[in-house]
Amino acid sequence: MSKPVLRNPILLSARTSWLAWRNRLLASSRFQRFAARCWLTRPIARSRARGLFDLVAGFVYSQTLAACIATGLLDRLGGGPQTCDALAAQIDLPPEGTLRLLRAAAALQLVERLGDAWVLGSAGAALRGNGGIAEMVAHHGLLYADLADPVALLRRGGGGGALAGYWGYAEAPGAGDAESVAPYSRLMAASQPLVAAQTLDAYRFARHRRMLDIGGGEGGFVASVAARVASLELAVFDLPAVGERARARFVAAGLAGRTTIHPGSFRSDPVPRGYDLITLVRVLHDHDDSVALALLRAIHAALPPGGRLLIAEPMAQTPGAEPAGDAYFGLYLLAMGSGRPRSETEIRAMLRTAGFSRTRLLPTALPITCRVVIADR
Repeated sequence: MSKPVLRNPILLSARTSWLAWRNRLLASSRFQRFAARCWLTRPIARSRARGLFDLVAGFVYSQTLAACIATGLLDRLGGGPQTCDALAAQIDLPPEGTLRLLRAAAALQLVERLGDAWVLGSAGAALRGNGGIAEMVAHHGLLYADLADPVALLRRGGGGGALAGYWGYAEAPGAGDAESVAPYSRLMAASQPLVAAQTLDAYRFARHRRMLDIGGGEGGFVASVAARVASLELAVFDLPAVGERARARFVAAGLAGRTTIHPGSFRSDPVPRGYDLITLVRVLHDHDDSVALALLRAIHAALPPGGRLLIAEPMAQTPGAEPAGDAYFGLYLLAMGSGRPRSETEIRAMLRTAGFSRTRLLPTALPITCRVVIADR
């Protein structure tokens, strides 16, 4: 869990002294040799050594996964066992390169060996069951390009690179035609199902009559709600070009009669009224504080008395999932050029500043992927 911020001078001084002593000890080569040899501390030393090595080698692991996605290796193995030579012919790699990739993937539990053949590993099977992860991996090349010089990214304050160009609205708010919004709309739609399922399990949507999803993209979340709650009238408020993609999706799914598209930008257009539930699903953390707070205030004004706002997204300082917040999303959003990960406490403080009377956190099955905060008008 994340450590609380200490305010008491005596406790702060004591913790400072403890941390200084601990860090001197851990940095001592003599202590490291002792910990590795002693039967009592050896398991801890090995675990810490593995963790440190994983931290150093993480980029190579990510690139191994990227190669598995780019070559279609995992999809090929999804059909059943395959020999190395058979796979090499299908993924257009020499047998030696295929074998090296398979061995690397096996070390990460993406695949495993079965006699003379190869099959999906536990991690590979789980990944194939969530297409959104594969979509994220496929576009990570843009993020890695921006992180090739992370110090330069930090010095320029974010944006200005490959990822910001992918998320076109990040550096050109309100911009976007059908062609430019397509890539990020597809990515959001592909990665939506897991977040949608957790949100729907965490909150009873049937208590409401009309729901507006702000920044709803191609309508993936709205479609998931429609499948779960038959009585709810649904709407999406997003950029005109994105809204048209949602409209086409709803027509194809037979949801045209239950859904409304409100074209516009919440940066410059008023939030549509008449909805007793407004949702922000992976939207708030994409925007800087001034924009996020202005949006929350606009939502508060648009909701009727007794109306409710639901926010669902990964959050910083999530117990057991701290790296996903400030490490992954912290640098991802910096490269994107907009937004930052916020903790549940920060979000609830912003909601109170925006005028909401009561807020609470709802439990979700996988907090690393999604946490849910609700706020009452």
